[in-house]
Amino acid sequence: MITLGLLVIVAAASAVVVNDIKQLQAAKNSQLITLRNINVPAGVTLDLDKLKPGTVVEFAGQITFGYKEWEGPLIIVGGKNIKVVGKPGNLINCQGERWWDKQGGNGGKKKPKFFAARLTDSSIDGLNIKNIPAHGFSINSCKNLAISKINLNVAEGHTKGGHNTDGFDVGNSEKISIINSFIHNQDDCLAINSGTDIRFEGNTCIGGHGISIGSVGGRQNNVVQKVRVLRCKVSNSDNGIRIKTVKGATGAVKDITFDDIELKNIGKRGIVIQGNYLNKRPEGDPTGGVPITGLTINNVRGNVLKDGTNVYVWVANASNWKWSNIKLVGGQKVLPQKGIPQGVKW
Repeated sequence: MITLGLLVIVAAASAVVVNDIKQLQAAKNSQLITLRNINVPAGVTLDLDKLKPGTVVEFAGQITFGYKEWEGPLIIVGGKNIKVVGKPGNLINCQGERWWDKQGGNGGKKKPKFFAARLTDSSIDGLNIKNIPAHGFSINSCKNLAISKINLNVAEGHTKGGHNTDGFDVGNSEKISIINSFIHNQDDCLAINSGTDIRFEGNTCIGGHGISIGSVGGRQNNVVQKVRVLRCKVSNSDNGIRIKTVKGATGAVKDITFDDIELKNIGKRGIVIQGNYLNKRPEGDPTGGVPITGLTINNVRGNVLKDGTNVYVWVANASNWKWSNIKLVGGQKVLPQKGIPQGVKW
């Protein structure tokens, strides 16, 4: 009887359903945590940091958040060998329209970031997210993290003042994959500021600033290398694919591949590679302190609106570029080009 009693206790401790934020700390001792229909109080993080190795976190039902002007994040998940899973019908509804004021992180209301990932040898799969206040997934100091089937829908931000609603921001991380996801937002679909061995494949990006590397420069880690962007679609966005390095900074962007990218109704620039980026606006001649080397662009096709430019290159100290099958039409704005490596044509 004693043995049976112990077995029951262990089984109960191995899985727990959380429907109140007050239960969360105790739930961290469990190997399976199911979050179901939680309203997180204003100014409080849904804290899943420092989980035990092997923990599975399930998002079920709807997760909502109280309103407060603060930095966030709304959610943090951290640990090693962690599996985050969205169950059928799950929705993380941030109700970001309460913060939106067309200024994003540049002023106005202080807006919480959405999701901080601090994960190693882990995965995030199947989350449905609506209306983040500002920046989406912050992937910082992560290693061997697989993200898949994320539905990040901030479409309402176009008419209600959403800004800086980045999809995925990657910094100082390695072996990151983001696969088969949908992002409708008002800023970069993907922005890689530093890191190595990053794969962005089979994703759909709508309404934002496109798929970006950078801005690179001005941080502790200013190297981006071994990036593969494959089989993606970008539509109704300012840019299609973009690399931006900070004017006057040092670092490196190397071994980068964009392959099989479909662009549709791009407003400003289909492909833009620039070496004079400043947050307020690009300025003056490009600088070569962050050289862009080993850049392969293949099979990029689609259309740019007539007031835009199909391809814009404004770089210094770039080399070893291999471009092929670039078929972009529609853009009629002519911009000066600078620093194009020998043999590159479109």
